[in-house]
Amino acid sequence: MTQPTQHRDRGDRCPGVRRVHQAADGGIGRIRLPGGRAHARVLGDLADLAERFGDGDVHLTSRGNLQIRGIADPGGFAGAVAAAGLLPHPAHDRMRNILSSPLTGRLGGAADVGPLVGEVDAALCADPALADLPGRTLIAIDDGRGDVLAEAPDLGLLALGGDEFELILAGTPTGHRAGRDAAAALLHDAARAWAALRGDAWRIAESGRAGQVAAAVTAHRERRAPTPAPAPPAAPVGWLTQDDGRVALAAGLRFGVLPGRIARALAHLDCPVRVTAGYSLVLLDLDEDIAEAAVRALAPAGLIFDAASDWLRVTACTGAPACAKALADTRGDAAAGIAGDLLPAGRVHFSGCERRCGAPKTGFVDYLAVAEGEYEVTDRAGRRPPPVDSRA
Repeated sequence: MTQPTQHRDRGDRCPGVRRVHQAADGGIGRIRLPGGRAHARVLGDLADLAERFGDGDVHLTSRGNLQIRGIADPGGFAGAVAAAGLLPHPAHDRMRNILSSPLTGRLGGAADVGPLVGEVDAALCADPALADLPGRTLIAIDDGRGDVLAEAPDLGLLALGGDEFELILAGTPTGHRAGRDAAAALLHDAARAWAALRGDAWRIAESGRAGQVAAAVTAHRERRAPTPAPAPPAAPVGWLTQDDGRVALAAGLRFGVLPGRIARALAHLDCPVRVTAGYSLVLLDLDEDIAEAAVRALAPAGLIFDAASDWLRVTACTGAPACAKALADTRGDAAAGIAGDLLPAGRVHFSGCERRCGAPKTGFVDYLAVAEGEYEVTDRAGRRPPPVDSRA
């Protein structure tokens, strides 16, 4: 569970609402939606914020966050977000969002973890000691299917069935278990231990202190043998029939960008929405006729309901010119590669610099920009794939 300790010589620069990060295209503001849980009307509110203060689009990240880019008036943006009711815990504004299984309570899973998301968020945000947790510290609650556990969260809970949950540290089950009523407290104990032990580290895995965090929890809790982590399922895409017979529509977004006009259209569906870590949205509790009409209207507008679409397997960081560190227009080059059928099979990620923002955890072909329109192409293990046009 441990890796060599990595020391940071600066604080993390993850944005929030009250402190934006300055990029080449303006400020970036990040809005927390614990568990990615919202109502469709919130997408309309976000579209309004993006139009008033940013570039007009809502941007999803690989950690299930929502961002507005191109902010020129940070103070006005923060005030408007608060007025819209999207800043309930100002002191914990920059604490990493909580991921949760997007289909929980609707289709499959060992437990419905939806209510638990709110309990965990309330416990963390009520603790002043956790307000300074790094924005990179990832928290997740998995309903047993393994979808968000695959994101290797620093702190998490895994549903085991029978109202039992297991603590996750650095993506690994620990053997610490609790019943449903004590699960939020278990994760809170682990978060406090991490806050006390982390030093200047951002992630538990990089700190080398996962064992110490686990030992701190062990001091007053029962420990059992760790549960093997479930194999992660494929991200949901398309038409899904819920356990109650209604429909869930899982829609992918090209490079995680939700145009304002589509956000406003979604707001009229009057349904629950889940934001996922896979650059997608899940629209829940739809009647069949509404779902059919939504697909007919929204697929031509750009939402992706086809699980075989190349747009779902090819990702890219923001790239130039929006990011000053990027050496190439990663998204333009990735789009050209898709259009020209120039990319290898499987997962592909385009990175504008060696930070590789948004890259998948495993199993992808890495396009690393070395100059404008030029990429070094390797698979994640360092072996070179079959020759392809690196100027895609």
